[in-house]
Amino acid sequence: MKGMRGVGNIVQPEIPQEAFDWYDEYAHGDIDRRTFLQRLGTLGIAGLSAASLANSLLPNYALAEQVSFNDPDIKATYVEFDSPDGYGRARGYLVVPAGVSADQPAPAVLVAHENRGLNPYIEDVARRLAKAGYIALAPDALFSLGGYPGNDDQGRAMQKQLDRGKIEADFKAGARLLKSHELSTGKVGMVGFCFGGYLTNELAATLPDVIDAGAPFYGTPPSSEVAAIKAPLQLHFAGLDTRVNGYWPEYEAALKQADVDYTAYVYPDVNHGFHNDSTSRYNEESAELAWSRTLQFFDEKLKG
Repeated sequence: MKGMRGVGNIVQPEIPQEAFDWYDEYAHGDIDRRTFLQRLGTLGIAGLSAASLANSLLPNYALAEQVSFNDPDIKATYVEFDSPDGYGRARGYLVVPAGVSADQPAPAVLVAHENRGLNPYIEDVARRLAKAGYIALAPDALFSLGGYPGNDDQGRAMQKQLDRGKIEADFKAGARLLKSHELSTGKVGMVGFCFGGYLTNELAATLPDVIDAGAPFYGTPPSSEVAAIKAPLQLHFAGLDTRVNGYWPEYEAALKQADVDYTAYVYPDVNHGFHNDSTSRYNEESAELAWSRTLQFFDEKLKG
C-alpha cells in the first residue's frame, strides 16, 4: 500500500521542541555552535544551562550498542577496497553472520552514515543487520581524511571538505563489492540515515542493476533521475522533520510517475534522527517499529 502512515503519538516534553529544531539546524551546518548555544540560552529552563542542554542533545555513543562486536553470531572487521571514481581507496566496516560461507551465502546490505562519518551508532546498525542474517558493509566517507575522528563536530567539518560526487562513488564501490562478494548471494539492499538516506535514494537511481531494495531514513530525494530507480523503496520520515518532509510531495509525485514500487511511513511527533539511540531525539517505539519494518522489507526483497 502506498502513502504515508503513522504510529501513535509520542512526545518528549522534557526538552522543548525549539531545542530539537535548532539542533537539527546545527547538525546540518545551517547555524554554528555559538548561535546554537545562544538560542538554547533563551529558553530559560530552570536548573539547566545552555551547555547542559546542548550536551543532552549531543550523541552518547555508549548508549548505541545493541549488538556487541564480540557477539559470537557475527564477525566484524574493517576492509579496504578500490574506488577508482572516488578517493582511490575506501574503507568500511564489514560484518558477516556466523555460518555464512561460499556454499551458504547470504544477501547483503550497504549501510550509509549521516553527515559526520562512520560513527559507533552506524557500526552498531551494521552489526544489527548481520545479527539478522545479512552481510553488512558500512563505508566511511572520511577515510581519505583519516577516518571518523571520534566526535561528530569534527566529523561534520571533515565531511564538508569532501566532494559529494566522490563520496557517492566510494559508496557505489562498496555496493559493487557486496554484489560480487564471495559470501554474497548477489542480492544487495541499502539503508541510510539523513545524508545516508539521500545516498540510498541516489544509489537506487544510479545503480539500478546493483541495488535491489532501498530503505532511506529521513533522506532527501536523489539528484539523479528518479525514473531510473528499479528497486523497491521503503521510506521512513519523522513527523516533526519539516526540512526533509518538505521535499516529499515532489519526490512522491516523481516516484508515482516512474511507477516505482514504494511505501512511505511517517512517524508523528518524533524528530529527525529518531532511530539514532545515542541521542535524545531517539524514540524507542518509533525506532523499533521502523526497524522491524525495514528488516521485514529486506527479508521479502532480498531473501525471497
